Amino acid sequence: QVQLVESGGGLVQAGGSLRLSCAASGLTFSRYGMGWFRQAPGKEREFVTAISRSGSSLSFGDSVKGRFTISRDNAKNTVYLQMNSLKPEDTAVYYCAATPGVGVTRTRTDYSYWGQGTQVTVSS
Repeated sequence: QVQLVESGGGLVQAGGSLRLSCAASGLTFSRYGMGWFRQAPGKEREFVTAISRSGSSLSFGDSVKGRFTISRDNAKNTVYLQMNSLKPEDTAVYYCAATPGVGVTRTRTDYSYWGQGTQVTVSS
């Protein structure tokens, strides 16, 4: 059974930083591209960032470019999201997801597995 478990969310002031982690089990992690999405209340789930199987290819949503970074440790079956210079509009539930595709994708339906999400709240 595939499980993706996010952690590291919480409450932070604007301008602060958080690092999210997503631990994967039940799949061959190195064969999956990984992505982070987020969903704010009343809004659709939006793409944040993605990383390819090897970590050589990255993609970022326009709203987080230059502030967020993504990385992975295939030995630990974990993907990370480093969020810097946080803004109140970054407040959302953050989800990690796994895709069997090669490369990176921003398309939600390309992802086969999803975590339960972790809440990030940025206060002004």
